[in-house]
Amino acid sequence: MFDVLLSDEERRVRDEVRAFVRDRVPPQLLKDMDADRIRYPREYVEMLGAENLLGLRFPTAVGGRGLGWVAEMSALEEVGVLGSALGCAFAMPSIVGEALNLFGTADQKERYLRPILAGKMISAEALTEPRGGSDFFGATTTAVRDGDAFVLNGAKRFVVGAEGADVFLVYAKSDAEAKPHRSISVFLVERAFGVQVHHVYGLMGTRGGGTGRIVFRDVRVPAANLVGPLHAGGEIFNRMMVPERMTSAGGALGAARGALEVATRYSNRRKAFGKLIREFEGVSFKIADSVALLDAARGLAYIAARHVDAGLDSRRLVSESKKVATENAWTIINNAMQVLGGIGYTDVYPIERLLRDARLMMIWTGSNEIMNLLIQHEHYKEVLERAPRTRDIEHDANEEAATEKVYE
Repeated sequence: MFDVLLSDEERRVRDEVRAFVRDRVPPQLLKDMDADRIRYPREYVEMLGAENLLGLRFPTAVGGRGLGWVAEMSALEEVGVLGSALGCAFAMPSIVGEALNLFGTADQKERYLRPILAGKMISAEALTEPRGGSDFFGATTTAVRDGDAFVLNGAKRFVVGAEGADVFLVYAKSDAEAKPHRSISVFLVERAFGVQVHHVYGLMGTRGGGTGRIVFRDVRVPAANLVGPLHAGGEIFNRMMVPERMTSAGGALGAARGALEVATRYSNRRKAFGKLIREFEGVSFKIADSVALLDAARGLAYIAARHVDAGLDSRRLVSESKKVATENAWTIINNAMQVLGGIGYTDVYPIERLLRDARLMMIWTGSNEIMNLLIQHEHYKEVLERAPRTRDIEHDANEEAATEKVYE
């Protein structure tokens, strides 16, 4: 149904990614990752790069395909059926690539962005610190200038892809005396510079994606690896929230769709009380609710993608897409488990794995409470600070009783 929102080229790319996901990713890879037998799926990223499927929206001059967010959203949904670990591995070049494409130098694009999009260099974003998650500007990792280099000290955790990464996009405090939004800089830090990577915790889901903790102890980073202007980390961070949240939305759509399709087929096979369970409203209405939730989330995500592609201020729509897609995915996957009943709680079906994956989606790239904060902030600005363009229906009520409008 949503093909109507895609151009011919966008459909071709979507179908290309769909075929890759269907034919090139063996079920054993997913099983080995979930069992932590594989810590990071490097060969999978290399295959994606070889097929020119990474960073679809970046210019062809650096190895992308010159497409837009709509194409990438359709691709993200296809990859999302594989779960969040492989979805992250697909999305990370788009996230890290955003900073390099918009703020990087020509040399940085050639040395880092091009091999990242080719699948020859694995990247990761180092943002969250042990002291806190959403409090980004409270970062305590420091970067001190020393001649032609910066010396980094501190630690980051929950770094997706840490165990496989060759290079990290790192946010560090470069001016402790400045206001928070002017105190942080961004650096490209190669693992070979002396970054320590630790696997110190297990995850409920999203296993096999190489999530770890990284530590900097007097790590020297060439000044040429500063991304954007010094102390411009706040500006870069705000722009990076677009790919982080858009990729979260796209991946959630895929996970939800995959679970819904499993539940739909199951309900058309499983019999109870002498008939297919789809004939019971308790089952078929859960399928109907899930279809509506998925369509609503997908429609919002595609509108947000078009909005970003148009170069408009998309903060509210991007935040809404991440919130709605991840929360709807959680509900849809739960509904799928309920339709399957007890067998859905086992590893006979992939529903329990998708459910574990989906729980993280409402936390990462800014928790959904942070999304609410952004959504309400932008909405209040639209309604209260801009000249009204629509009818004010307050005047359509009882004007004679205006004295009843008491606000204090």
